[in-house]
Amino acid sequence: MPAVARLQRMSHGSQFRAFNLRGDRYAKPIDPFLGVDHAWINGPTFPPHPHAGFSVVSYLFLDSQTGIDNRDSLGNRNLIQPGGLHWTAAGEGVVHEEIPAEPGKTVHMLQIFINLPEDHQANAPFTLTLEPQDVPVVRWPGAKIRVPLGGFADVVSPLSPPTDVRMLDITLEQGSEVQIPVPQGHVAFVMLIDGEVHVDGHAFDLADPQVPVNLPQGPDRLVTLHAKKATAKAVVFSGTPLNQPVYWQGPLALASQGALAKAVNGIQRGAFGTLQAR
Repeated sequence: MPAVARLQRMSHGSQFRAFNLRGDRYAKPIDPFLGVDHAWINGPTFPPHPHAGFSVVSYLFLDSQTGIDNRDSLGNRNLIQPGGLHWTAAGEGVVHEEIPAEPGKTVHMLQIFINLPEDHQANAPFTLTLEPQDVPVVRWPGAKIRVPLGGFADVVSPLSPPTDVRMLDITLEQGSEVQIPVPQGHVAFVMLIDGEVHVDGHAFDLADPQVPVNLPQGPDRLVTLHAKKATAKAVVFSGTPLNQPVYWQGPLALASQGALAKAVNGIQRGAFGTLQAR
């Protein structure tokens, strides 16, 4: 049985529910990822808020009923479409807000928190955007694999993020199986999105939400996914660990207490900026 991390169910009023995964104070066992929320959102949930020290990545699944209206204190405002991805590298500090573009319709998404190397945490914030039509797709018998981050088979995402990560959005038809090579040096984990998936021979479903982590063990570095019963969907994450401490305070995550205190002071001084009126 692979090592597992248990997902937590969370909600915020009636408009936000999610399965929540978080690493520890060194981001273990999912370093360089700090956390992932598999979320459903159907209305404004979180008011404008700051981030510093890490990246916030929003990826919308193709079955989302609407997109996300995203804006930030850099002056950006854009619509994240179903199937698209938006990366905000918060660096020294940014304020942002994301709300469903159409009230009453549900956004189905991943909100991914990815650590920045310590020597990048004081850099100016910036954003990266990947439109749905620009996400590379690999089609194998019984499988469709979208590659919004990193590379797989003979395709590579056009994005060049500040942290070395890969994310594969995999849809499997009933009875199909794929083997996913994991890059050397990467930590890998699998998040089930829909249905039941056997990961290296062990079944995972949302009735008992767990995430197999630190895959695979052994020299071949392959993760096997098998949809035995019906069509299923899973996301395979991997990345090069940063092996640095994580000091959290609310929406801030820095590699030292001094840097965290500086970020808190920046918020108090208004250094992160403000959002333009809608």
